[in-house]
Amino acid sequence: MSANGSTMRQLLWQDPVCSGWKQDMEGAVYHLANCFLLLGFMGGSGVYGCFYLFGFLGTGYVCCVMWGWFDACGLDIILWSFLLATACLFQLAHLVYRLRKNTLPEEFDLLYKTLCLPLQVPLQVYKEIVHCCEEQVFTLATEQTYAVEGETPINRLSLLLSGRVRVSQDGQFLHYIFPYQFMDSPEWESLQPSEEGVFQVTLTAETACSYISWPRKSLHLLLSKERYISRLFSALLGYDISEKLYALNDKLFAKFGLRFDIRLPSLYHVLGPAAPDTGPESEKDDEEVRESAMPTSAQQTPPRSPLPAASGPPAPPSRARMSRPDSGVLASRTPLHSYSQVISRGQAPLAPTHTPEL
Repeated sequence: MSANGSTMRQLLWQDPVCSGWKQDMEGAVYHLANCFLLLGFMGGSGVYGCFYLFGFLGTGYVCCVMWGWFDACGLDIILWSFLLATACLFQLAHLVYRLRKNTLPEEFDLLYKTLCLPLQVPLQVYKEIVHCCEEQVFTLATEQTYAVEGETPINRLSLLLSGRVRVSQDGQFLHYIFPYQFMDSPEWESLQPSEEGVFQVTLTAETACSYISWPRKSLHLLLSKERYISRLFSALLGYDISEKLYALNDKLFAKFGLRFDIRLPSLYHVLGPAAPDTGPESEKDDEEVRESAMPTSAQQTPPRSPLPAASGPPAPPSRARMSRPDSGVLASRTPLHSYSQVISRGQAPLAPTHTPEL
């Protein structure tokens, strides 16, 4: 303790130990090492910031090893600088390994940036989803069918990555499937995990297509274990089905040229088989039928004098008006199995087929 106290008093109150300063400099290698160390300590955060940091620090410590070997001739300087340079090199190797481990194929990386990154899906969760489809990308040639109506079983869920797929039924075109849309979302939602079924539509590739596919059992197992992934797929599939419904909405027109919205409850009465035709042409036809049904003597009868003003004009004949369902019925959720019928038939599940009591 006395020796340490004397050393501290000597450093604080007495003259410095160095009797004289060296006249020459340490050399260019020493100054170069300090420049690299300065640049290394200016590095930022993140993976690339760590590359910058440890890259310059490792280079600076290598220069310190060279300075200790050629100029300073100090074994301790050489050993410490060598150990620090080795630690930096190991850290760089670890960063390279992490980058290679986290790297995804080009198609899956673009899918993540397009579909999952806007939803702030963690990369680790996305890797579990990709691992479920075994990171395989399938292709379809032009005019090659993905599913055939009434034959192909519903045993997978596929997402289109590139190209365009045509959906048809009985040779009649329904709508297109574009990149980053599910190819069989209505069929997927129409069945329970324990049920089996076949496609009600035919899916044909109009151009060269590529897609990824999840096996039905494997994906159901993943969704049952991971609640976050289950909610994510529920949102994506619901949005995809609504996009297909609105695509079918473009094909629905009234006889007089107006376009209806599938959200309107009155559209059911327009498209229904028993819906009355209230267009101007039908009114004109009804009037012609009434005139032809009138007897000839009644047509030759002279017109009567008008009634007094006090009595007022006669009331027009009342038309039968179909009652509209209340808000509770309209707000009821449509079963998921009806969406496959919606996509295949080109109609929307807008209102129940019975008239509720008011």
